Amino acid sequence: MTIDNAALEARREEIRERYVLPHRPSSSARGLHHIALVSSDVERTVKFYQELLEFPLTEIFENRDYEGSSHFFFDLGNGNLLAFFDFPGLDLGPYLEVFGGLHHVAISVDPATWERLRGKLEAAGVPHQIESGASIYFKDPDGARLELLADHLGEMYGARVL
Repeated sequence: MTIDNAALEARREEIRERYVLPHRPSSSARGLHHIALVSSDVERTVKFYQELLEFPLTEIFENRDYEGSSHFFFDLGNGNLLAFFDFPGLDLGPYLEVFGGLHHVAISVDPATWERLRGKLEAAGVPHQIESGASIYFKDPDGARLELLADHLGEMYGARVL
């Protein structure tokens, strides 16, 4: 299959011109309440996110959709949460990154925190990849891909996206 990069770039520019408004209206949303991922081991997930990544656990309670399942939340700052469910007894298998599914969760941290967490990931032996000097990609204990981004919210590699 041959990809026509010039045609793809022209299409992106056409969409940008049509839909990125010079005077963007306010969003109807108040913000991202939470993204929910699946955990195969609640305590292991809590240790990874709270102790290694320094995202405080804010609450844990029974999942209303599946008896015995936990629904728990981590504070990502600015009123944003990362949530998890476990589904004991269902043997869901490992996380699979597939086309059409969740690719990764990008979380903004300040540059000093980025450096500290990079060191903690290395010390813990968590395989990771650094891109553009501002992004660290790695997987959580269940295989979900995460990115720690040392850019401000609303920026991507120095460019304003919001």
